[in-house]
Amino acid sequence: RGITHLPMTPEQFRLDFPEFADDTKYTDASVEFWLTVSESLVNPCRWGVLTDQGIELCTAHHLVLAARDEATAAIGGTPGQVTGPQSSKAVDKVSASYDTGAATIDDAGMWNLTTYGVRYLTLARLMGAGGMQL
Repeated sequence: RGITHLPMTPEQFRLDFPEFADDTKYTDASVEFWLTVSESLVNPCRWGVLTDQGIELCTAHHLVLAARDEATAAIGGTPGQVTGPQSSKAVDKVSASYDTGAATIDDAGMWNLTTYGVRYLTLARLMGAGGMQL
């Protein structure tokens, strides 16, 4: 039995993720591009009723990465450079550090670069896992 899935629209994505409402920063073309990519990564037969959430989390992840690259390019930097989660920062005499291990997933690679990616991968790893007992 197949599951019918209607394509996600930029409008619906923005309703569900209002933090991407700025259609100048996150153009419809960019949102549509990443929605299309994400739809190919989320199998409705495995994700079931969470299909749209998987597509939206994957799209949000890629939009954040694209926005970072765009911001880097806008100041003359090289977009696409790989950096990991920031673990500490110092300004003058004030410093702060974070336990990045508490918010990342082992062997998650680029999915650890945004909170959307971490949430997407957490759900993706559960899809098709079968029943569990505690």
